Amino acid sequence: MHTLCARGTMKPEITAAVGFLSRFLRIKGHVNDRQLQTFSQSLQDILAEQYKHHWFPDRPCKGSGYRCIRINHKMDPLVWQAGQRIGLTIQQLYLLLPSELTLWVDPFEVSYRIGEDGSICVLYESQPAAVGAPAPATAGSPSGNSAAVGPMVDSHISCKEELMVLGRTSPSKAYNMMTVSS
Repeated sequence: MHTLCARGTMKPEITAAVGFLSRFLRIKGHVNDRQLQTFSQSLQDILAEQYKHHWFPDRPCKGSGYRCIRINHKMDPLVWQAGQRIGLTIQQLYLLLPSELTLWVDPFEVSYRIGEDGSICVLYESQPAAVGAPAPATAGSPSGNSAAVGPMVDSHISCKEELMVLGRTSPSKAYNMMTVSS
C-alpha cells in the first residue's frame, strides 16, 4: 500500500466525523456514556475498514462519494451498523440524527450539510503533510478529538465547492445548524 494511503492517516478525519454524529446521540439523551463510547469506537472501526482502500490523500476528491455518509429516507448502513451494536433500532436512529444529513469524510477535510439545500459547513480541515512527516495536530486540540477548523488546504476547488457550483441549482432554504465546538 502507498505510504500516503496508510490507514492511520485518516484518523483525524474519521474522529471528526464520528464526534459530530456522536454529539447528536448525546444531545438527545437517549444513550448512556458507555453506549456512546461503544457507538463512537464501533463507527471509527467501521469507517476505517470501509475507507482503507478508498483513501487518496494525493487526490482527495477521488472516492468522495464512496466515503460520503448519507441519511435521508434511507439510513446510512455504516451508521446503522454502529447503532445496532448499542441496541438502537433504526427508528431510534432516525429520531436521534437529522432526517437529511450528508457528511463528507475526505482527506484533509470533513464537512456536512443538513437538508438538501442547506449550507455546507466544514468540521475539520488540515493541510497535507509531506510524505513521511507526522500529521499536524488539529488546531486547538493536541489529541485531535475536536472538530476545529485549521487553515485552508489550498486555493483549488474542493469536492464540496464543486457540488455547490455545479450540482445544486435550487435556492437555499434556511435551516437551523448545529454549532460544533470543542
